Amino acid sequence: MEERLQKVLAARGVASRRKCEELILAGRVMVNGKKVDQLGFKVDDEHDKIEVDGNVIGKVPFVYLMLHKPTGVITSASDPQGRKVVTDLVKDIKERVYPVGRLDLDTSGLLLMTNDGELANKIAHPRFEIDKVYLATVKGIPSEQALKTLREGVMLEDGMTYPAQAELTFKDPQLNQATIKLTIHEGRNRQVRRMCQAVGHPVVKLKRVQLGFLTLGKLAPRQYRMLTPQEVDKLRQLFT
Repeated sequence: MEERLQKVLAARGVASRRKCEELILAGRVMVNGKKVDQLGFKVDDEHDKIEVDGNVIGKVPFVYLMLHKPTGVITSASDPQGRKVVTDLVKDIKERVYPVGRLDLDTSGLLLMTNDGELANKIAHPRFEIDKVYLATVKGIPSEQALKTLREGVMLEDGMTYPAQAELTFKDPQLNQATIKLTIHEGRNRQVRRMCQAVGHPVVKLKRVQLGFLTLGKLAPRQYRMLTPQEVDKLRQLFT
């Protein structure tokens, strides 16, 4: 069966589909010994020989893992400034895996990593509306009106957010802080922080505890676990 070249490259764990498109346009990909530099080129996934920068890209087993990302680590496979990245925390994994979506430098919690580019793109794409659950420790004690605003949508500089689920789970009047459990399905840059700031409660600490049906559970910071075959199947079923 023939598939678009960038889709096959992403599925084989080379990079995200967008990055693979850039590799093709840069003339760094060859199929059966001939350079391909046009998008839309299709290949036979079973029989064609594909190379990137002279290296043969063969099929690799898919790997799916859940990492408890700590704060202070970049959600990237590399960093030009030499800062610690999430791939540094999974160096014992033989296959090259990449983060699915993004958590800010100062945000901790559940981060999926995989070399299955096609599934990664679907998980990260906002049109599939996968719930992301955060625990946000904020300054001040949010009023019911502030929570109502979060639930109905907040006007940010890049537009109104979709309605969210917002629940006050803990408050400490002595420290003048509270914890909000916030569920969103968008993926805008620093969205939860901006939403809380917009209702007058800047975030002190932020942690993602759930993505879809997957929960962080007792996984400690810097630790990871492989997803079970049942969890992977359930993820795939979300997009069928």
